[in-house]
Amino acid sequence: MEGRYSLIHHVRSLLDDEEGTLYKEAPFRVALCYPSPYHVGMSSLGFQAIYREIHQHPGATAERVFLPDDVEAFKKTRTPLFTWESQASVSSFAMLAFSVAYELELTGLFTMLELAGMPVLAEERREGGHPLVVAGGPLTFSNPDPLEPFVDVLVQGEAEDLIHVLVDAAATMEREALLDHLARIPGFRVPGRGGQRYHVARATDSRLPARTQIITSHTELRSMFLIEPERGCSRGCHYCVMRRTTNGGMRTVPPERVLSLIPAHARRVGLVGAAVTDHPRIVELLRTLVDAGKEVGVSSLRADRLTQELVDQLRRGGATNLTVAADGASQRMRDMVDRKHSEEQIVRAAGFARTAGMKQLKVYNVVGLPFEGDEDIDELIRFTTELSRILPVALGVAPFVAKRNTPLDGAPFAGIKEVENRLERLRKGLRGRAEVRPTSARWAWVEYMLAQCGPEGGLAAMDAWRAGGSFSAWKKAFEARGCEPYLARRVADERRNPVHWPTVPKMAPPATAA
Repeated sequence: MEGRYSLIHHVRSLLDDEEGTLYKEAPFRVALCYPSPYHVGMSSLGFQAIYREIHQHPGATAERVFLPDDVEAFKKTRTPLFTWESQASVSSFAMLAFSVAYELELTGLFTMLELAGMPVLAEERREGGHPLVVAGGPLTFSNPDPLEPFVDVLVQGEAEDLIHVLVDAAATMEREALLDHLARIPGFRVPGRGGQRYHVARATDSRLPARTQIITSHTELRSMFLIEPERGCSRGCHYCVMRRTTNGGMRTVPPERVLSLIPAHARRVGLVGAAVTDHPRIVELLRTLVDAGKEVGVSSLRADRLTQELVDQLRRGGATNLTVAADGASQRMRDMVDRKHSEEQIVRAAGFARTAGMKQLKVYNVVGLPFEGDEDIDELIRFTTELSRILPVALGVAPFVAKRNTPLDGAPFAGIKEVENRLERLRKGLRGRAEVRPTSARWAWVEYMLAQCGPEGGLAAMDAWRAGGSFSAWKKAFEARGCEPYLARRVADERRNPVHWPTVPKMAPPATAA
C-alpha cells in the first residue's frame, strides 16, 4: 500500500503545479492516453487540444493517462493504471483514446493496456466488457496499419471534429452497432469492418488554432504556452507527411486571433506548426509578443524565409540559438527531395544569427537518402565547416526513414552499417569543427520497418516488446512475422502501376580554390 500511495502522491504533486486543469462530471468518460511519459505528453499540442474538445462536449469528460516513468513500480505494487485528474482505474472508463505520435510509441501503448489489466490484442477484448480502445494522432497521417491489431477504431488525421462525432455515437450506441456505424464515416477506420484507408480528416477552420490548455513546468518545453498560427504546409518536400498535398496545404490564423487566445499570465509562448515562418504576418506577430514582454520560441524555421528583423525579434524574445533544417547532405540531395533551401540562404541565416548576438546555429540534416554517395557527405563536411566560421554549429543528423503517402514512399533504408559509415566519415571530416548529434541508425531501421509494413509490423512490435524490447528482439520479431517493407510490394506492382521516384540531379563539380 505504501508503494501505491507513493505513485498517487507523485501524480497529485504534479497536478498541484498545473494551471488550466479541467474537471467535469459527465455520463460519458474518456481516458485520454499518451503512450510516453508525462513530460513528453504534456508537450503535445494535439493531445491538449483533444483534451479541451472532449470537455467542451456537453455529455463527456476526459481524464489524462500517461506511460509511467517507472513501469516496474506499478507492476511491483500491483497498482492498476490510473488517470491523473481523479486517480480512477483506467479500465473503468467507457473509452480509452490514445494519441500516438510516431512508430516507436507502439510499445508504450502495449504497456499501458497491460497495466490497465486489459488484453493487448483487440480480438482478445471482444468478450468481458472492456472499454472501447481508439487511436489517433500524428502517426495516422502516414501509416497507422501497425496499430490495427490492437485498437477497435482508428481516427485518421485531424480529430477536433471527429472526436465529437465519435463521442456522440459511442455514448448512445451498443458496441457492435457503433463499430458498423463508424466504419461508414470518412475519417474512421474499423479494423476488419472497413473505413477508407489513409483518409486524413481535416478539421473545420473554426476550431483553429490548437493551443495549450494546461501549463506546467514539468514538460520538455518548461511552462511554455503553445499555439499554432498556421496548420499544414504549402511546400512539397518529398519525404514529409505534412507536405502540401496531405491535408489541403497551409491554413493561417490571423495574428489578432492568436493574440486573443494567449492568456495574460503566459510568460513564455511557443508558435508551433509545420511552416510557421511561412505565415505572411509572422514578423508582426513576433514583434507584438516580444513588445508585450513575453519570451517567444518558434518551431520549423525555414532558412529561405528568415530576415534580420525576424531573427532580431527571436533574440529579443530570449532565443540564444537559431535552428534551421537543411535536410539533405548536399544541394543535389536537397534538389532531389524538393527542399527549397540553398547554401546561400543557410549561410545568410547564420549571418543573421551572429548579428543578432546568438551563440549557436543548430542545423538538422538527413543522411541515407536514395542515391546519396560519399561525395554528398563530403559536401556536407565542406559546407558545415564554412558555417562554423560564422557561428558555432551543432549538427543534428538523422537517418532517412521513408514514410507512407509521400513521394519517397517505398524508398529503401540505406542500411545500418552504411549509415554508421557515413556518420563516421562526417565526424572525421569535420574534425571537431562542429558538434555532431546523430540519432541511432539501429532504431531508425526499426522505425523504417514499422513505417513501411502493415499490421504484421505491429504484431512484430508486440513480440519484441514481450521479449524485452532489445534491438535483437526486434530483428527476430520482424523476421518471424514475415514483415516485408512496402518496397517489395511496390516493386511487385510496378508493371501494373508504374511508380517513379523524383529525378536525381547530377552531382555538381567540386569547387576549386582560387
